[in-house]
Amino acid sequence: MSLIHIVLFQFKADASPETTQKACADMLGLKERCIHPDSQRPYIKSLTGGKDNSSEGLQKNGIQYAFVVEFATTEDRDYYVATDPTHQAFVKSIGPIVAKVIVVDYNVGQF
Repeated sequence: MSLIHIVLFQFKADASPETTQKACADMLGLKERCIHPDSQRPYIKSLTGGKDNSSEGLQKNGIQYAFVVEFATTEDRDYYVATDPTHQAFVKSIGPIVAKVIVVDYNVGQF
């Protein structure tokens, strides 16, 4: 059963549009750049994201961007979060420009 990893970003007010765009492109690029140590292949099943454009007016806490990452297993997600050097480098690279990050994970169909 797939595991969904949702990541929400608020960038700092002084982050330039170019820096924000690069960070978003780098986030999306993790799908191909994150390589599983055993298979030596990309292990993220899917990764999509974009800028919030909801018309409901229910945005809270300044969140501006959302990304949805799908993994085949909890173990793949755990490797990604705690160990994957490509993901770790990405996290470090955006640290200076991110004001807030919210993460929500769930297993598809488990309530």
